[in-house]
Amino acid sequence: MIEIIKRYIEEYKFSDIHLKEDKPAMLRINGDMITPSEDIISSSELREFANETLSENQKTRLEEVRDVDLAFEIDNYRFRANFFYTSDGLSAVLRKIETEIPSMRELGIPFVMQEIVEKPNGLVLLTGPTGSGKSTSLAAIIDAINTTKQGHILTIEDPIEYIHHSKKCSISQREVGKDAHSFASALRASLREDPDVILVGELRDLETIQLAITAAETGHLVFATLHTAGAPNTINRIIDVFPAAQQEQVRTQLSQSLHMVVTQQLFKTADNQGRVAAFEIMVCNHAIRNLIREGKIYQIESVMQTARGEGMATMDYAIEQLVLSAQIKQENVEVIN
Repeated sequence: MIEIIKRYIEEYKFSDIHLKEDKPAMLRINGDMITPSEDIISSSELREFANETLSENQKTRLEEVRDVDLAFEIDNYRFRANFFYTSDGLSAVLRKIETEIPSMRELGIPFVMQEIVEKPNGLVLLTGPTGSGKSTSLAAIIDAINTTKQGHILTIEDPIEYIHHSKKCSISQREVGKDAHSFASALRASLREDPDVILVGELRDLETIQLAITAAETGHLVFATLHTAGAPNTINRIIDVFPAAQQEQVRTQLSQSLHMVVTQQLFKTADNQGRVAAFEIMVCNHAIRNLIREGKIYQIESVMQTARGEGMATMDYAIEQLVLSAQIKQENVEVIN
């Protein structure tokens, strides 16, 4: 199995490998699924690969919970993987993680997002569907802070994707399930670990969200991701997690601590040789902070449409700019709402 994966690495520029018992492997290339070979991945090959790749704890989780996340390396290539059971037996999806962290400029991250590295505290949310490049954008932002500022950066991930090495900053990377019991427990402990910057891989539950907001309020710059589309949906998702009696307080906290909500989506480039990101950006100016505090979330998009001079952009506008600059074609546009 390892040799097959090495061959795919050499021959194809893919983002993901899909493996199923007694089926040909499939690759995702520029968003499309292809079958590079009709060669069958046998049940014994896939199970042997899982046995070699998973730790004993991960094997136990796979058998008990029926799925497990992890990261591993083949030669100099790093993968984020999910092994899981379906009605057809064991399956796995392996996402290739580039070992070299791209710069924000290389990713086309807008300048207003690049400025966020200078903030001393507050909450920054990156949102979008799975596979939209959130982890890569966050890695670029963390690397920029690591390169230009001094301090302690703490990341909490499941699993650890990009490996950061200390430059100007001291970096501590914790993996949920290995170095910490949960996102919430790691985030709770982080407040005693003297971080300046905290990255939370995913805001999964009420406790993690509350702790992230508290960390942002108490002098830390906090980055986190959510699987939501658009700033209004993201803010509503956070508020709706809390009981009705707490929602007014949470709106007040968000109105004070939230800096920015970015929704990211990838589109095929015009030459079909890669993908480029479109960024919807909401910057928390005075007007938006008031709307959050007053619960008028539905009015936020209108403010975004009229505040482009402050770096804000709706997804429609971001896509329009990519089309006008000939980076993508209109027929390749499918917006996720």
